[in-house]
Parts: sequence; C-alpha cells; structure tokens
Amino acid sequence: MKLKFSIIIPLYNKAPYVCKALDSVMAQTFTDFELVIVDDGSTDNSASICEEYINSLTLSFAHSFIRQSNSGVAAARNRGVAKSQGEYLCFLDADDWWDANFLKEMNKLVEAYPDAGIYATNYIYYKPGKTHVALDFQTGYINYAEAYLNSAAMPVCTIATCMPRWVFDKMGGFPERIKLGEDFLLWAKTALHYPVVFSEKPLAYYNNDVPAFLRATRNLHAPKYHMLFNMQEIEQMINDQYPMANDQSAAWHALLDKLRVNGLLDYWLDDRYHDVAADELSKVDWSKQPKFIMRIYKTPISLLKLKRCVMRMGSYCKQKLINVIS
Repeated sequence: MKLKFSIIIPLYNKAPYVCKALDSVMAQTFTDFELVIVDDGSTDNSASICEEYINSLTLSFAHSFIRQSNSGVAAARNRGVAKSQGEYLCFLDADDWWDANFLKEMNKLVEAYPDAGIYATNYIYYKPGKTHVALDFQTGYINYAEAYLNSAAMPVCTIATCMPRWVFDKMGGFPERIKLGEDFLLWAKTALHYPVVFSEKPLAYYNNDVPAFLRATRNLHAPKYHMLFNMQEIEQMINDQYPMANDQSAAWHALLDKLRVNGLLDYWLDDRYHDVAADELSKVDWSKQPKFIMRIYKTPISLLKLKRCVMRMGSYCKQKLINVIS
C-alpha cells in the first residue's frame, strides 16, 4: 500500500532547533507518513544530533537520512522528494515545527478537495514578544494572487504546505539555482495551473527567533540567485494564461509589483546592485503604488541609508533586550 505523506526536512546548521522539529513530527496524530531528512553539508553537529535522535527511538514509520555537499535548500528538498515514496509531499524546515494535527488536517483537505495542486494551512509567526497568527482567510479555495496581494503574509508558507507528488513533478520541483524565493516561484507556477486550498487552522510554527548568523537571508544574494530578478517565467505564464487583460492578470501583475517594491530596496541602495535593481523596478506600474512607497524611493539614497542603519540598530537592541528579559 502506498504511503500517504512524505515529510521532507532540509537541514543546514540548525543544531539548536532540529529536535523540536522532529518532536513535532513524532507527535503527529495522523501516522501514514515517512520522514526524509537531507543534511545539506552542515558544518555544526546538526547531522549527528538527527542521527542520534532517530536511532534512539523505535519508529513505526519509514525514515531515511541523506547527506550531501552544500547545494542549497531547493536542491536538498528536491533530493528528499526523489528519495521519498508518499503520494503527497510536506516540507518542514529544521528550525520550525508543526501542531500535532497538521497531517490530520492535510488529509482532510486532500479528501475534501482532490483537484487541488496546493494545500496550505494557516501558520503562526513565532518570535518572543511578537507571536501571532499569520492569516485570516476562511477554509476553502483561495485566489493565490489576490490573497497574497491583499495580505501582509504569504498565503502559502512552505512549512505549512502539502503538494501532490505528480503536481510537484510536473512543475519541475524547486528551482535549484535560486537561493532566495525558490518556494514562491514553485507556488506561483502551481497556482497559475491548479486550485489552491487553504485551512484557517494555524497548525505550523514559523520560527523568527533564529539568530542572524544562522539565516540564509542575512546577506544580499547576487541577483541571479534571487527570485525577484528571475520572475520572467512567471510573467510569461501570466500572459499565456490571461492573453486578454482582466482582473486575474491585473492581480498577478500587481502582486509582482508589490514584491518588487517591497523586496528590492536593499538592492537599490547597494552600489553593487543599484542599476540591476533599477531595471527591475522600471517594470513597476508606479501609478498604482501606495504613496508611502513612492516617497521612500524618492528619498535621497544617502539619507535613506542612514535612516535604515539607525532602524536596524534599534531593532537589534530591542531584540537583545527582549531576549534578556525572557
């Protein structure tokens, strides 16, 4: 009998966190699953912690531990998928965790909406002093572009997502060259071809309490590795899907504009990447952007750099104080 779910955990230098992620897998009330951990060349003791954890238990489900040289999270997830057997794929990062009923809810969604290409649950941002539920959508089908456009959070978060294996294969998996936003590119491609289903239950925990030196996003990636400079395929799909301008194509293009103006400011301020960021920003329909965004980009760069430096220092000091108090 074929397994229902494959849980893929990419692992890279998350020694302080991975046991909590594994605990949440072991606690699942729906147990028809396998676990595949892919160590992506960790340089700390993450791999040994995982192996010791697994070996210390008598497990009733299939599991495997794979090691590879550091190739990025997309490659790690893709390799985990290739080594797995489940009909549906779930992705849990090593510093995040699930509610015990996460897979149970995913199974309900799969049975209730068999035509979907993506299943997602609500999720919780976890950070001392700032923990909150990310979204307020109702359970059922969602319009991915409109939901993302009108929300401050991602409507499909990778750790709160399930995907049929055949859809994953047809979409080509995670783009391995992209180091930041590889998941968005996959979800957007999928949402342009298949329905997206959402559960209002917040059953995944997105951990924002990871120190900066352990985050993949702590430095600017070269543009060729960042999704915002690699959205041509998505734009072409939008044009193919909606050859005549309508509300759907407008929502998709507005979403891409929103991502650009929100995500490219650091590149625009960086002397190395200013020109390529300016080229990307030239695609934006500025007449439809909020006035405060337009004011930001009209501020002299030298002044903007100073303001951001002060804000980051203040944020750093505030977080240090919260950690001390906690």
